[in-house]
Amino acid sequence: MLFNITIEEVVSSDFKIEANTYEEAIKLAKEKYNKGELVLEPGNVNSKQLGIPNGNDYEWIEL
Repeated sequence: MLFNITIEEVVSSDFKIEANTYEEAIKLAKEKYNKGELVLEPGNVNSKQLGIPNGNDYEWIEL
């Protein structure tokens, strides 16, 4: 039998954003991320899980 397995990793990296307000910092970070200026490679892996379809849902198992 063949099984479709999904592996998901959550990674994080810290970036310094110069801005006048909290809202502006968020806006600038989103823009820079979408333009590819903020890249999470290799990043810190915070969590890993494996998913396997189980009916209409996925069963997730921590790795």
